[in-house]
Amino acid sequence: MNKGLFITFEGADGCGKTTQIELLDKHLKSIGKQTLLTREPGAKGLGIKLREILLNYDGEVSPNCESFLFLADRAQHVDCIIKPAIEEGKIILCDRHTDSTVAYQGYGRGLDIERINYLNNIATSGLKPDLTIVFDIDIETSMKRVGKEKDRMESAGTEFFNRVREGYLEISKKEPERVKVINSADSIENIHKQVLELIDKLWQA
Repeated sequence: MNKGLFITFEGADGCGKTTQIELLDKHLKSIGKQTLLTREPGAKGLGIKLREILLNYDGEVSPNCESFLFLADRAQHVDCIIKPAIEEGKIILCDRHTDSTVAYQGYGRGLDIERINYLNNIATSGLKPDLTIVFDIDIETSMKRVGKEKDRMESAGTEFFNRVREGYLEISKKEPERVKVINSADSIENIHKQVLELIDKLWQA
């Protein structure tokens, strides 16, 4: 049995990554691939309860508490869902992972990025995605796509999301082999084609 692949989808809220991850999942299944479509926070089981706290808790949440809740969700997700699926030879498509914590809590909230990287490494036991796709889009457009109904994270404001966007772009500069950036202002069809091209390159590597 071949070892599976771990692919993560990243970007600010409203960037279109969820649409693209679903399109890729459908395409891979159509060509006979076994996939696991999952997300952070909020994979099945304990993750669902953690997601509810992170996105909808209406009281004050300190940046440190927020980051540790994301990390707790990640540790559970990696150990109980992602690693077993990789060993089964599946292609894991994950909506957000470690780079979200770096971008949102590091660049966005201003927490120490080296410490976040260190804690991410503990939470994942060193597991890294084979490919990370960042869907980049200007904040004004992304906020329009999100709409008026926003969860706690989506309500953080324009300055916060500008920092998050810059964070993702910095991550891509630091790890260009793993992290690929796609312009999310393009059409859904063109973006999907670019995603498929990246997947083809990954298989050829």
